[in-house]
Amino acid sequence: MQKLVQHGHTIAGVFTVLDKGSREDPLAKAAKASDIPVFKFKAWRRAGKPLPEVLEQYHSVRADLNVLPYCSQFIPMEVINYPSMKSICYHPSLLPRHRGASSINWTLICGDQKAGLTIFWADDGLDTGPILLQEECDVDENDTVDTLYNRFLYPVGVSAVARAVDMVANGTAPKIVQSEKGATYDPMLNKPELQKIDWTKSAKNIHDFIRGMDSVPGASCLMKLPGNDEFQETLLFGSTLWHSALPIGKEIEIQGTRSGIIHQEGLLLTGSDGNYVNIKRVKVNGRMKNAATLDLVTKQVDIEYTSEEIKSIDAVRSIWEAILSIEIQDDTDFFASGAGSMDVVRLVEEVKDLFKTELENEDVFMAPTFAEFCLNVVQKSRGGKGDIQIEYRPIEMETNNMKIKFPCQLFINGEFVDAENGKTTPSINPATEELICDVQCASKNDVDKAVAAAKAAFEIGEWSKISARERGQLLYRLADLMQQHKEELATIESIDSGAVYTLALKTHVGMSIETWRYFAGWTDKIQGSTIPVSHARPNRNLSFTRKEPIGVCGLVTPWNYPLMMLSWKMAACLAAGNTVVIKPAQVCPLTALKFAELSVKAGFPPGVINVVTGTGSVAGQAIASHPHIRKLGFTGSTEIGQVIMKSCADSNLKKVSLELGGKSPLVIFSDCDLDKAVRLGMQSVFFNKGENCIAAGRIFVEESVHDEFIRRVVQETKKIQIGDPLNKSTSHGPQNHYAHLKKLVEYAEIGVKEGAKLECGGKRVNRPGFFFEPTVLSNVEDHMFVAKEESFGPIMIVSKFSNGDIDGVLRRANATEYGLASGVFTKDISKALRFAERIEAGTVFVNTYNKTDVAAPFGGFKQSGFGKDLGQDALNEYLKTKCVTIEY
Repeated sequence: MQKLVQHGHTIAGVFTVLDKGSREDPLAKAAKASDIPVFKFKAWRRAGKPLPEVLEQYHSVRADLNVLPYCSQFIPMEVINYPSMKSICYHPSLLPRHRGASSINWTLICGDQKAGLTIFWADDGLDTGPILLQEECDVDENDTVDTLYNRFLYPVGVSAVARAVDMVANGTAPKIVQSEKGATYDPMLNKPELQKIDWTKSAKNIHDFIRGMDSVPGASCLMKLPGNDEFQETLLFGSTLWHSALPIGKEIEIQGTRSGIIHQEGLLLTGSDGNYVNIKRVKVNGRMKNAATLDLVTKQVDIEYTSEEIKSIDAVRSIWEAILSIEIQDDTDFFASGAGSMDVVRLVEEVKDLFKTELENEDVFMAPTFAEFCLNVVQKSRGGKGDIQIEYRPIEMETNNMKIKFPCQLFINGEFVDAENGKTTPSINPATEELICDVQCASKNDVDKAVAAAKAAFEIGEWSKISARERGQLLYRLADLMQQHKEELATIESIDSGAVYTLALKTHVGMSIETWRYFAGWTDKIQGSTIPVSHARPNRNLSFTRKEPIGVCGLVTPWNYPLMMLSWKMAACLAAGNTVVIKPAQVCPLTALKFAELSVKAGFPPGVINVVTGTGSVAGQAIASHPHIRKLGFTGSTEIGQVIMKSCADSNLKKVSLELGGKSPLVIFSDCDLDKAVRLGMQSVFFNKGENCIAAGRIFVEESVHDEFIRRVVQETKKIQIGDPLNKSTSHGPQNHYAHLKKLVEYAEIGVKEGAKLECGGKRVNRPGFFFEPTVLSNVEDHMFVAKEESFGPIMIVSKFSNGDIDGVLRRANATEYGLASGVFTKDISKALRFAERIEAGTVFVNTYNKTDVAAPFGGFKQSGFGKDLGQDALNEYLKTKCVTIEY
């Protein structure tokens, strides 16, 4: 209508259908806004004869030409032939092929290579009159009615109608008689028998049929849905031909054909030729559902909207009211309220502009009620898929004066699921030796599923589409949720790993939150550079680099800081744009699973984060050797690190970063602040019950202060409060697990046997739980086992060095294959800088210890591994650099 006015034509009147309730036809609305007379008729004729009162109103506008776009009513010939220039009509096919009301559907069902539109002179057959003009377009393999309308039939149709009117007005409009050669008469697809899929057809034919029925009414078949013993009518939508290998999935019985396969990208169907079709959406009992979740019990996500999101939702409500002309409630159904396909297009476009995010027609079909739609749009704007959250089997406890709740299943593709073989491993509270719960134990196939989910999320999922800044917003939102749940996370960490609650709150959880916020700020600051290169005269060259994510990354984390080690690695990994499969420590995986739950609430799309709990020999090895994982980050022992690195090389030469064992030297010179050296020297060993990768494994004390240092350390060590880690007065909790406790007892015994002096401790505490006394061994010589091997526990190893022998103590400090951390206490700045320059360690502490920060890079040398966690350097571990050179 607007186009016709722009071309200089006058609209004499608009004739349309009656309002549906309070909902007015959009054309009538537009006409009223332009002061054009509007007439609304239920019908134009009765018993085959025109209605006199209708004809009278029609005659009153004195039209020269009737234009019939998208005409849904039968118009009598007395009206068709009345104007001096007769009537022209729009038809969505290349007449004479596909005559009939379902013409565009049949274009797709028949697999036509060309689609198009026709403007013809209306006759009593409605689509058999002479042709005025035609336009055509290619049909893509996965086109549907909606995509053809949006891409071609609607925009080109509007301009074609305007051109046709111009041609009629200036007398140049042809009247090309339709040939019966190639003519088809296709039935309207309003009968159930015409909507059924014919399983004797090839996959290509089935695909064409489903996409031809994609808008309405849908292609039907009978399925035996999970939990039902009888076949049920199901409508299929969103078809594509499947060109990849058969995915891992669950079979579902379909009447008349082979079983379908429910998998992470939809529902796979088989044609008679053995080829496959993939379905994205199904409709059961009037409700649209994601085909990939047909076998899952789902519930709606419960999220809190921000104040800005609430304002936007109010604006969405206004859009719905403008389209539907009714008062909108949370349970108002868009389609049940009379909306059609063009209303879907309008809604998507207006809401897309409002939220500045990509939306598709599918987003309306999948969530037709107002509340569901708003939830989906908000989650999508946050970077998430935005449809469902899967229920999990929770472990609920009352402890530490609070109720805690956490999962105990694998987390794959956004869902908590049981392991394939149902195998579990126990999670034991180290303070009581009691069972907390049994945790699902992943098999190699479970890891394969997790990697496939991460690969799909990286390559084709929502994660691959969002911007770097949106990615950062997700990381910030996750950090906020961790902050809101910090007491619960710290309590879970305490009962699962033995961490003292107050330390878990500050460090295990507190530093984890800081890490996520730090890397959230990096997401939109990852950039390449331009490089001056020699020109290829007479042409010139431009070279620049791109920093790109690597792809699917695997993480294997240790048991001493379960949540913090996850955060140190994963935050950098996700900030760089990768997806991840993580195997937390077998003995304490619970905070990783609680973290996974929070990631769903934060809006992370399915597949971005996957948690496979289980053993290192199965799940960990499967990650290290998986051909689709391109980077592995590992923290653990040097021995396992060597196995991991070999597997990474043998599988696909994946990039690897390793943070391994340590035997970190701490050198105390006589000119230091001895009070501070004693206090921080104890922290360097006993912090987190000694289960600390950078713990000072060898303390060298200058001879002149050695005895005083030992006296003070022993005196203070005996005061350490050992007990229940949830008790606020406790400063030393249980060791992580029994095998480690046993190793520490043996370690102290070996030291004494080799000649070290046991100053205090060295035994298991006589109480339930895996408690070990903080221990001090003095008179340790360099050849002893305890001087060379890491205890990873609260055992202080003290050696003496001669007064003033700086070079000698440096040689002794460097006489190890480890190089993770080091420390020096002295008031002499020259001595301190000389030590920092010559020590072979990735971290050097001067007059302090354990002072790590999220902005400072962390990692070791030699057999303590390579690569960095934290700081800007950590991003490089999860990025690849691409160089692009252009000649111009």
